[in-house]
Amino acid sequence: MIRRLLAAALLALAGVAQAGSPPRGCDRQLEISATQQDQLLRFAAVIRNALATSGAEAALIARSGTDLSRFGLRFSHAAIALAEGLDTPWAVRQLYYACAERAPRLYDQGLAGFVTGSDDADVGYVSVLLLPPEAAAPLAAAARDKRLALGLLNARYSANAYPFSTDYQNCNQWVAELIAAAVGGATSREAAQAWLRREGYAPQPVQASPLLMVAGRFVPWLHFNDHPVEQLDAGAVQTSLPASLEAFALQRWPTARRLEFCHGPQGVLSRDDGQPLAAGCVSQPGDSVTRLN
Repeated sequence: MIRRLLAAALLALAGVAQAGSPPRGCDRQLEISATQQDQLLRFAAVIRNALATSGAEAALIARSGTDLSRFGLRFSHAAIALAEGLDTPWAVRQLYYACAERAPRLYDQGLAGFVTGSDDADVGYVSVLLLPPEAAAPLAAAARDKRLALGLLNARYSANAYPFSTDYQNCNQWVAELIAAAVGGATSREAAQAWLRREGYAPQPVQASPLLMVAGRFVPWLHFNDHPVEQLDAGAVQTSLPASLEAFALQRWPTARRLEFCHGPQGVLSRDDGQPLAAGCVSQPGDSVTRLN
């Protein structure tokens, strides 16, 4: 039991996923009722409408997954949402870890499937960063370029991959390196990481107890041998997370527009001022509320 809890906490840091199912590891399934499914579909529809009316070509999108509040984190898994070029408008392209194959893959998914990727079917969050045209256009082109996107995909996956090593990769790191390819012209993982470092990409380390690091000995998609020893000795795990991607993008493109959505007991809430929604998806003054009942 302890081993499973430790593994779940760390794998959630980088959105371990399975094709066609929520990113909750390889051995757990979340049962969703018909009512919950209906609410999630309506939640996705609210987000899709906001994207469709934004006029953007591409957006960074992230969802909540396993509860990471003990790390001060809300979002675990990031992807690129595209207005066109995939099977449906505003579908997402992302890296996922194919548990059965023990290998990373690129996976395209509609918004409804994307928002279902959470361990809590009753309360969930999605953040959207609408990029300005000078960023959205090249990022959309890079994401649609399957040869380029696959060229940045590493064969070895680690949910807590160090962002400046090519030994492993997680889903959020693939997004970061795609940005480097789209905007900085990088054509390899080495070049992408060098560009990210030069441009000030610096994911905030997560403080983790030694017990959490023990999980890496038992779980095939957790590794620590790519991390600087001095960071590990200090109990710090530096890895790419949605918050790191958003902070970097907002620093580089201050005009980017951040939206946040959640579904909960009051329905769907949305906020357009860049600030996080309240915990528990409880409405505050100024929040837009869409009732689901």
